[in-house]
Amino acid sequence: MLEIEFAELSDPGVIRPRNEDYLGHFLPSTPEQVRSHGWLFVLADGVGGQQQGEVASRAAVTEVVGGFRRAAALEPHGPLLTRLVQSANARICDAQALAGPAGANMASTIVACAVRFDRATFAHVGDSRGYLVRGGKLKALTNDHTVVNEQLRMGVLSREEAEQASTRHVLTRSLGNNLFVKIDVSEIQVQPGDVLLTCSDGLHGAVSGSDLARAVAQKSSLNEIAAELVATANRQDGGDNVSLQLIAIRAVERTGMYRGRPYTLR
Repeated sequence: MLEIEFAELSDPGVIRPRNEDYLGHFLPSTPEQVRSHGWLFVLADGVGGQQQGEVASRAAVTEVVGGFRRAAALEPHGPLLTRLVQSANARICDAQALAGPAGANMASTIVACAVRFDRATFAHVGDSRGYLVRGGKLKALTNDHTVVNEQLRMGVLSREEAEQASTRHVLTRSLGNNLFVKIDVSEIQVQPGDVLLTCSDGLHGAVSGSDLARAVAQKSSLNEIAAELVATANRQDGGDNVSLQLIAIRAVERTGMYRGRPYTLR
């Protein structure tokens, strides 16, 4: 059976007066729920400089976690996360209307990770990221929805120019900007020893990929890893909220699917 250990941590940083990041998760309480739903981890970053970003991030996470808990058993995670993130977007739009002028520009990024059997599914909007650490190496599982990343993809900027560009934090997609949002979804097969990481740009913007991988490889305690990474981000930058979730895969249940039903592979 799939076995997971996780830790999460969120910190306002050393400059900002409040924390606009928000974290949430769903943990199955029975072996039946492990197979019917699996685990869910969600991280949202209220867009910096926008009004009531913390309201938007909390609304997004609450909507996705609540919807996941109510989902039908064995609903495929890709379509499910797409539906739930779209619902989170609608909830933020509704909150804007209720808040009036004070909340007209509230917005948020989001990254969600659902794990069941031997698969992890990621859905994201914005520049909060998902990573896989395997064998001491870090692999990005999401692509930032930013102006700079689009320019990098098209070859307009080099990687060195992109890292220094003043527009590197300007989003091309976020929750709350339009009634419908395009959501990127990806799926990977996981194996024992893997560590999945979700984080806000306060972490990946301050700590290099090599340092992220090194911290995961050198520490046995997920709580120690989280604390070390937050401290490093605050020491090297500290200008943004810093949030992360660490999901360690301890055991998996190898499965196949037949007519929409899982079966165990021996």
